[in-house]
Amino acid sequence: MEGFRIGMGVIAMGVFAGCATNPESGRSQLMLVSPGQETQMGLATFDQIKRQEKISADPAANARVQRVGRRIAASVGREIPNAQWEFVVFDSPQINAFALPGGKVGVYTGLIKLAASDDELAIVMGHEIAHVTSRHGAERTSQNYALAGVGLIAALGLEAKQVDPEERNFILAAYGVGAQVGVALPFSRLQETEADTIGLRFAAGAGYDPRAAALFWRKMAAQGGAKPPVLLSTHPSDASRIRNLEQLAPQYLPLYEANRGRYP
Repeated sequence: MEGFRIGMGVIAMGVFAGCATNPESGRSQLMLVSPGQETQMGLATFDQIKRQEKISADPAANARVQRVGRRIAASVGREIPNAQWEFVVFDSPQINAFALPGGKVGVYTGLIKLAASDDELAIVMGHEIAHVTSRHGAERTSQNYALAGVGLIAALGLEAKQVDPEERNFILAAYGVGAQVGVALPFSRLQETEADTIGLRFAAGAGYDPRAAALFWRKMAAQGGAKPPVLLSTHPSDASRIRNLEQLAPQYLPLYEANRGRYP
């Protein structure tokens, strides 16, 4: 009975207290995590990464990331709650970057080498910062809470009906797969596309050429490596991502032209 009350509490939170709006896109969001909780998780994670990863002392790489990061943060155009922007270069061949709640941004030297220009680097950093300003991490956590709550209620309901344990396990396993493939993964792909769009706006607003986006993602696609089918992926396919960025770039060219001489 206690478990049932917990499960119902999770669902009730989602229905009555979890409605929010993405400030960047206007899209409705399920939000069960407060900005303060989100920031605490982001800061703790970033501190852990800084302890575990080697921080680069390369002055050129650090100068690039600081320069681009400051401009992107300025182009957001509003104060982000609890954000104290920090841009750190990690010495690793990983072609990767990330941003965490609280304004903490990490870029790996492998990605810096692949990004031939500041325009290309800005595309990636704009995308990652868009995840933060859109509160995508808190939204994913909230969705996980809701899915777990539904699963808990289903399990309790099956148990109350005295469904055969083997059949009950099969039903719950099917729910888990369905929730992942039918809800969580498509939602992750939606967030990635949203971050591409918002990040492109941030980059153009910071005076970086939005046409660099498709160029950089062609480079990323050329890196190869095994990738899951789109249905099982957290990200859109390379082809659809490049096509979307090519279609978006022209609408942000005026913003780029208006801001290209704004920064030293």
